[in-house]
Order: sequence, then structure tokens, then C-alpha cells
Amino acid sequence: MKSYRPTSPGRRQMQTINFKEYITKKDPEKSLTYGRKRDVGRNSQGRVTVRHKGGGHKRLFRDVSFMYDKKDIPATIKSVEYDPNRSGFIGLAAYRDGERRYVLLPKGVKPGTTIAAGANAPLQPGNALPLKKVPVGTFIYNIELKPHGGAKTARAAGIFAQVIGNDGGYSMIKMPSTEIRRVHEECYATIGQVSNDEHWLVNSGKAGRSRWLGIRPTVRGTAQNPVDHPYGGGEGRQGRGLRRLKTRWGKPAGKGQKTRTPKKYSNVFIVSRRKVGKDRNSIQ
Repeated sequence: MKSYRPTSPGRRQMQTINFKEYITKKDPEKSLTYGRKRDVGRNSQGRVTVRHKGGGHKRLFRDVSFMYDKKDIPATIKSVEYDPNRSGFIGLAAYRDGERRYVLLPKGVKPGTTIAAGANAPLQPGNALPLKKVPVGTFIYNIELKPHGGAKTARAAGIFAQVIGNDGGYSMIKMPSTEIRRVHEECYATIGQVSNDEHWLVNSGKAGRSRWLGIRPTVRGTAQNPVDHPYGGGEGRQGRGLRRLKTRWGKPAGKGQKTRTPKKYSNVFIVSRRKVGKDRNSIQ
């Protein structure tokens, strides 16, 4: 991590990643980049579905491949690059057939490393295999939830899941959330842990740096009016006055309360629910 001299109040607590230790190329591959308007928390109808997003620096999008459709074709990592649209590092993979793609890199992979995807690929970081070929106890990331569906889970910086068993055509995966889930054994996953594992240690130092990242301020519920939030109102500073936590819309929130949709389509694949609150910290 990189710390700074306290030349200002914002610099005093600021702590960032020393990118010079990891990044080997500054400018992205032009053929794999494109510009587009960011959604900033809005759905396809233009309505805000995720609050506190907006503004921020203009971003150039990198076309990162999460599809495992180039099997048994080795690729060499040419560079390690920063991607403003995700927390992990990406790498430029040059395949033996001449194609180039960006891939999400695992911890420890450097330029010159050869990676491959396939049922017979070696068991080393950066290689992708079907779950039925992954030994129990192996750390994985970039996991498909449906065969040929592309990687959907375990993609954030420093994240990994773990294979804990195989049975009846499914693999048991312990997710980063402590949830244990069944995933079809034909689904692919990448060996290793997502790069940039120091990401969680970053201290922005000041509110302005969050604004550069497109994160807008969050107003506490107790500071609002009764018409705006269940915790609002009261003379002076008040507690929430409710036994259980609620969201702005009156739904249960956090602290051990179950918030998952009762009839969610994927409930049949959940072997063990994720641990929340104090229980989660006791899980090894």
C-alpha cells in the first residue's frame, strides 16, 4: 500500500494501492476498448434502481472476456493493466491463433505467463477447467452458473470461492459470502484468487475522491423527515425507535434478518444459506 505525507486533511488518512508494483502497461489495447454512456444506477426504463450513483470521471470501457469459448488454445499474458470499471486487474491475453482478449487476472500472474482453458488444462492459477476436473479444496474464481453461460460470480478484487465436494453431477461451491451452492459440474471456473487483494485496504481520504469514482453522498435515515424515511422525525437527535432495521421502503434490512426473495428461482441450488452478522465472522 502507498501512504502519503499529511500535506492536507484529505492526504493525512489517504492510503492507495501502489500500482507501479503491478501495472505493466498504461494505455489499453485500442481495438478492445469502446466508449458508452454509463447507466449510473438506472434500469432499462431510465429509473433509478440503485441510489447514490452519478457523476464521476469519464471512463473508457475495456472489452473483458468472461466466456470460456476458446478451449485448448494457449494464450500468453502480454501485460497487466488497470480497469476503471472493476476492482481486479485485467491482462491482455494473446492466443496462439492470433486473437487478443482481455481477461480477469488471478493473483500472482505476470506478463509471460501462459494460460489455457480446457478439460485437460494444468491445475495452475489463470487456467480454466470444468468443475468436475477441479480437486476438492481448490480456490477458484470467475465461476459460471450455467454451462456455456459465461462467468458470473466471484469476480471482485481478492475474492475466491472454494470447491468442497462433488456429487450427482453438481459441485458444491463455498461462495465468498459463506453460502454453499450447487453448480453444474460442466460449468467452467478459473483457478486462483482474483488479483489486487489489497483493494479492501484503500482509504479514499476525502469525500471528493468518492465523487470522482461516481459515488454520491448517502443521507442517514435518522436525519430525514418522517415522510422520507421510517427513522425520520423527532425533536433533536433520535434513535430509530424500531426493534428491527428497515429500509427506506419498510423492508427488512441487515443484522441477521433474511432479505432473500422467498421463492427465488435459484433456491433449489442453495445447500447452506450465507451467514450474516456476528455469525459470519466466526466462519473459518
